[in-house]
Amino acid sequence: MKVTVFMIIVGIIFLCIFVGLLTLIVRALLKYIHSKDVRQEKSVVRKSLGEALKVHRTQCKMTQEFVAETIGVSRQAVSKWENGVSHS
Repeated sequence: MKVTVFMIIVGIIFLCIFVGLLTLIVRALLKYIHSKDVRQEKSVVRKSLGEALKVHRTQCKMTQEFVAETIGVSRQAVSKWENGVSHS
């Protein structure tokens, strides 16, 4: 009798844990699905900031290499920023 009661309690605990994890997974998926607009907006902002960087850099007659060395990054990083490719 004690073993079956113990097994029922353990089963209920595992069921609660499973339902809790399933709930968290569903909520995370819903949040990801609804974040599409935010991801697109970040992409637009990244692109516009890169364009502003490029315009300012060219107006000041600076090379990507000069900007990169000045701020301590690679020239490729500056290029990615200007083209809106960087994911950081």
